[in-house]
Amino acid sequence: MKRYEARKRNSCRAGFSLVELVVVVLIMGILTAVAAPRMFDTSNKAKDAATRASLTTCRDAIELYKAANGTYPPAATLPAALRPYLKGTFPSVQAVQVTSTNQNNNIVESTADPITPQGTQGWAYNATTGEFVINHPSCITW
Repeated sequence: MKRYEARKRNSCRAGFSLVELVVVVLIMGILTAVAAPRMFDTSNKAKDAATRASLTTCRDAIELYKAANGTYPPAATLPAALRPYLKGTFPSVQAVQVTSTNQNNNIVESTADPITPQGTQGWAYNATTGEFVINHPSCITW
């Protein structure tokens, strides 16, 4: 009798039923559906944050230039004038709200106060006031 019970215990398999597996797959699917949009949007948030950081860095460099030289740097030579105040090359616009034609490191000179976006350059700069903005309507207030 003991042999039969030992064989019976060994022949019973432990495992998951089909219902349990379906429930687990459904839960994983729901979690994925909720988490996926947040994960995919992180690259867009990173691009916006990088552009905002570049904007702040350039504005600080412009103010450092003015403190050292008494005037704002000329628009025509802005990247070269700011080179001592920036680490690395002059930044490009990466913001998601900006169109691909404006995602570059080119600068348009503007004499309007406040600056109004024009052209396909990434940045807009007013050498008289030192205002430095992203050259796109959706980010002009940054």
